[in-house]
Amino acid sequence: MVFEDEHIVVVNKPCGVLTIPGKEDNPSLNKAVFERYGSESGRMDKMVVHRLGMDTSGLVIFARTNAALRELNSLFRTRKVTRKYEALVCGHVAQDSGSIDLPLMRDYEYPPYMRVSTDEHQRALIALNQEEVGKKILESPKESQTEYVVVSREDMDGNDVSRLTLTSISGRTHQLNVHCAAIGHPIVGDTVYGFEGEAAANGGLDESALPEDKASAELQQAIASASAGKPMCVHAKSISFRHPVTKEDLSFESSSSF
Repeated sequence: MVFEDEHIVVVNKPCGVLTIPGKEDNPSLNKAVFERYGSESGRMDKMVVHRLGMDTSGLVIFARTNAALRELNSLFRTRKVTRKYEALVCGHVAQDSGSIDLPLMRDYEYPPYMRVSTDEHQRALIALNQEEVGKKILESPKESQTEYVVVSREDMDGNDVSRLTLTSISGRTHQLNVHCAAIGHPIVGDTVYGFEGEAAANGGLDESALPEDKASAELQQAIASASAGKPMCVHAKSISFRHPVTKEDLSFESSSSF
């Protein structure tokens, strides 16, 4: 636990733990927080305002009161919560900072994953049958933006990696993973969007669309072998927001394990 009062709880989630229960009511951070702190509504689902992927560690906010839940939902919806992540990515990123502005869509070829939306893929959707692929696949692309700053360019087991601070501006599903892969620098340990992962390669972009400083396939393979069985290297490092009830400006930080 990082912070708690009568309205909210801020927790540092370990890697490998679900934020909310799955279909089989698996153990989750949500359940643990509810059992420890409780909520005004008496329902643990009424504590959830945002979530992290199971393989992502870091800071998560939960609401304890209905007023806090409503206001936090509004803060996230209007993008008044600043979230910064720390990640190790494959290769040395050439530019010291930049913005990745690539719209995302559901991947009709590799469901249920995400990919960068292109005109070609949007045209392909026209031919798909809604009953076969489902409504979510046919949703309009979502504008998505990630800002990055290179903290350091490092060596990991003899392989080039970069430590980045990533700021999620839009907060889309799997946004950081897809955006890093789409600039040719997938997150170290990402077995879905990284080297020979389950999702489309390069975030769904053609190899020719990647920048010149992209991590080579050979480097990505070497890093994948070296990091096999280890947690993915992405961590929700800091979160800043206005307290939903007291209106105090709050900011919390958590160190990564990599």
